Amino acid sequence: MGSCRCRVVGRVQGVWFRKFTERLANRLGINGYVRNLPDGSVEVGATWSDEEQFRKFMEGLREGPPLARVDGIEMEEIEERFSGGFRIVP
Repeated sequence: MGSCRCRVVGRVQGVWFRKFTERLANRLGINGYVRNLPDGSVEVGATWSDEEQFRKFMEGLREGPPLARVDGIEMEEIEERFSGGFRIVP
């Protein structure tokens, strides 16, 4: 099991990135959240139990939805664990 916090930069607001991330995470069994940040990036908190599912999740984040352009993802491992599914938060 692992947890991380990511900051996704690029054209990721106003392009359905949060909804895309929520659907992807729920399909793959990832717990956590996604939210817009004031600087135009998106923050993702994630907890996973299956490394392969997490790898697929990160691949999906790098690609994003059709209107998005992901320029980079900054990721840090964290101790906090998320549970109860994946949701969009304000």
